Amino acid sequence: MKVLVATTAGAGHFGPLVPFAAACRDSGHEVRVAAPASFASTVQRAGFDHVPVADGPQHELRAVFEGLSRLSREDGDAAVVRDIFARIDARAALAGMEAVASQWQPHVIVREMYEFASYVVAEARGIPHVQVATGLASAEEFAFPLVDEPLRELGSKSGTAGLRAAPRLSMVPALLEDRVLDGVGPTHRFRSQTSAEGPADELPDWWSGAREPLVYVTFGSVAGGMGFFPDFYQGVIMAIAELPVRVLLTIGDVGDPEMLAPVPENVHVERWWPQQQVMPHAAAVVAHGGFGTIMLALSSGLPMVLVPLFALDQYYNAGRVQVLGAAIALENGPGAVSQVRGALQRVLNEDSYRAAAAAVAKEIAQLPDASQSIAVLERLIV
Repeated sequence: MKVLVATTAGAGHFGPLVPFAAACRDSGHEVRVAAPASFASTVQRAGFDHVPVADGPQHELRAVFEGLSRLSREDGDAAVVRDIFARIDARAALAGMEAVASQWQPHVIVREMYEFASYVVAEARGIPHVQVATGLASAEEFAFPLVDEPLRELGSKSGTAGLRAAPRLSMVPALLEDRVLDGVGPTHRFRSQTSAEGPADELPDWWSGAREPLVYVTFGSVAGGMGFFPDFYQGVIMAIAELPVRVLLTIGDVGDPEMLAPVPENVHVERWWPQQQVMPHAAAVVAHGGFGTIMLALSSGLPMVLVPLFALDQYYNAGRVQVLGAAIALENGPGAVSQVRGALQRVLNEDSYRAAAAAVAKEIAQLPDASQSIAVLERLIV
């Protein structure tokens, strides 16, 4: 079986695809990942063959991003979904996606919910396709009405109707979902193997033998390039460094760690570190509500302090995890720095947060492994 995996150039978008792509690859199927050329290193680092498609023109992207500051949070997110993902990115990627479909002739396309060029190609060529969730159902419901017109501009005959009808693969347990989507294809829920299922790899001793609880802090791979760095990061460091904890802060590839120096002795900064290695050692997580981080933290039974920063789905995610009792959501963006210390003390010291996270972890552990998603793809082909 030839499986074409399609993603935009975002770690948070590609991450949910990886367990399904890896399951196919490890079972002997051929897997290629079509993604913007700028995303090649991330795809290759994950161990997949990269098929480059064009990135959206920078001047067009810049024009949209420069206008976001004048919009409300919801209108700004709508502009990103409609004008960047469904228009600029999809239009740029379409020729490359058509080429790989023509030359390689995949049997099935596995796409993330904000990648649309492969959907247009799949519809035109009659290639079975599935959509992988990159967030809660509310994020998908938000996107549906925004993308119908752009999809038709790209040549789609059915527009959003075809998106709704597609089968879905999701790592979100039913307990975590915030709504039920009406009139959509079947949703198949799976789990990814986490570090909690095997022996934990030791972390380097960055704290000179200290044994206080470890707090993992990350705001994803995008925030560092959006004006939050370094001030917001420094504010978070100072908010929690005086607590009796060890801190591992990862900042992504954009920010310069030297701009945070000097940091307190109980704080260590890395650009990137595999989260699967960190979670088994952590007592709590401070994050921005990105889908990949909250799912891995919940799979590991870790309580969280969540500070949504720039995307509506981060607010959806943070709010839902707070409703379940596994996190405290601070929804003032960078202005919430003064509340981080108190919130972290609560999730570390009040057992209810860890118990709620453990309940979600139990629900996730009962889902079938992602390897069983192969049967869904094979049925589509037949």
